[in-house]
Amino acid sequence: MSIASVLRALGRDEVVRRLAAAKARGLSRLNAFGDDTRGSVVIIFGLAIFVLFMMVGLAVDFGRFVNARNQTIEATDAAVLAGARALQTNGGNQSAAQDVAMTYYQQAIKDRIPLASDSIKFLVTDNGTAMIADGNASIATPFMHLGFLGTDQMKTLPLLHSNGTDYSKAVLAVGGNGQTNLEVSLMLDITGSMSGQKLTDMKAAASDLVNIVVWKDQSEYTSKIAIVPFAYDVRLPTTSNNAFKLATGNTKTNYPCVVERTGSQKYTDAAPKSGQYVMVHSSSSSSVSPTCDLPSAAEALPLTSNTTTLLSKISGLKTAGSTAGQVGTAWAWYMLSPNWSSLWPNSAAAAYGTDKLKKIAVLMTDGEYNTSYTSVGYPVSESINGTKVTCKNAANVDCSAAQALKQCDGMKKAGIEVYTVGFQLGGSQLAINTLSGCATDANHFYNSSTGDALKAAFRDIALKISTLYLSQ
Repeated sequence: MSIASVLRALGRDEVVRRLAAAKARGLSRLNAFGDDTRGSVVIIFGLAIFVLFMMVGLAVDFGRFVNARNQTIEATDAAVLAGARALQTNGGNQSAAQDVAMTYYQQAIKDRIPLASDSIKFLVTDNGTAMIADGNASIATPFMHLGFLGTDQMKTLPLLHSNGTDYSKAVLAVGGNGQTNLEVSLMLDITGSMSGQKLTDMKAAASDLVNIVVWKDQSEYTSKIAIVPFAYDVRLPTTSNNAFKLATGNTKTNYPCVVERTGSQKYTDAAPKSGQYVMVHSSSSSSVSPTCDLPSAAEALPLTSNTTTLLSKISGLKTAGSTAGQVGTAWAWYMLSPNWSSLWPNSAAAAYGTDKLKKIAVLMTDGEYNTSYTSVGYPVSESINGTKVTCKNAANVDCSAAQALKQCDGMKKAGIEVYTVGFQLGGSQLAINTLSGCATDANHFYNSSTGDALKAAFRDIALKISTLYLSQ
C-alpha cells in the first residue's frame, strides 16, 4: 500500500494528530536525555574515591613516620645514656663507650619499621663528659611523593630535625644540671718524694677533676671542692675566722700548722674544744715549739665552687717534708664535717644526711705513711718492715697508717664515700693495704703507675661521682 493511499484512508485530521503525537514523544525523549545525571555521579564518585584513597595513604605514611620517629628517639636516648654510663665505669675509654652506645641502639631498633636510610652514630663531646647522637635516619613515603602532592623530594622524610634540637644527648654532670649537691674533699700528697714530674702529673690530674666536677651553674645545686695538701703537717688558713686557733685552742702562737689529735675523740670528727683540739706541729721534742713544714701557698682550702681559686691552689703547690698521711686524712674529713664549720663559716659543710647531697673524700699519696707524733706534736720516725710498723713514743700508740684506717672507718660510717689513689707505690704492700682499706670498696681504690694512669684515675673518679641526665 502506498503512502498516499494510507493518508487518504486515515483522513487529514488523523494524520495531523499522529504527527503531533510523534513530535511530542520525540521532544519528551530529548528532554529526558538532557535530564539524565547518572554519568556525572559516576565521575564524582571516582574523584571522591581517589581523594579518599590519597587521604588514607597520607594517614598511613604519617603513622609510619611518627612510629619510626618515636622508636628512633627512644633508642637514641637509651643509647647515649648507656654510652655515658660506660664512660663512668671504663676509665673514660671513649671508643669503648661509643661501641656500647651503638650496641644499645641496634638492639632498641630491632622491631622498628624498615627505613630508607640510617646514618645515626654516637660521639663523645664536652671534654669527654657527654655522649651525643649524630647523623639522621629517613623513612620512605610511598603516598606523599605522588604527583598529586609534590615532587620526588617527598619520597623520604628525615626522622630527626636537621638543626639537632631533638638529637639525644646524655651529660655527666654535677651541681645544677645533675640535681645533686656535691661536697668533695681532695687530699694531695706534696711530700718530698713527689718532686719533679710526679708533682706535675698530680697537678694535671687534680685540675682535670676540678674542671669536671665543678659545674658552672651553681644557682640551685652546688658542687664544691676542698683542697688539703699534706706532708709532715697540714697548714690551716689564717684568714678564715682565725681557723688555726679554733682548731688548736692555742692562743700563744700564730704558726698555723697542725698534726694529730689525741684523746678520746682522736679518730672522730667531733668539734674541737677543750680536750679535743688538734696538736700544733712542734720543732722541739721536749716542749711545744710551733713550726710549719708547708709553705703558705699550701694552705688548706675549704669548700668552694670557685674554679679559679681551686686551680690556682693546685698550680701553686710545692713539695716539702715527709708523709703524715693520717693528718691529711683527718683534715680531708674535717673539711666535709658540719662539726668543724665554725673554722670557716663562709665555706661550711652541710649537715650529714642532707637531701640530694653527696659527700666524697679523695685521698691521694705516693707511698707509705711513715710519721706519727709525740704528745707535744714532735714527729716520730716510724720503723717499717714490710707491713709491720713500729712507732715508739707516739702519743696515740697507733702508727700513722693504723690511724688513717680508723679515720677512714669513721668517715664511711658518717656516710662519706671514700676514693683512694696510689701513685707509683713501688709495690709497697703497706701502702696498698692502707689505701685499699681506706677506700669504700675495691672499686674505689686506684693504683696508678704512670702520670697518664694517675690522670685516668682522677678522671674516672670525677665521672663516677657525676650524675647522668639527658640534656635534650
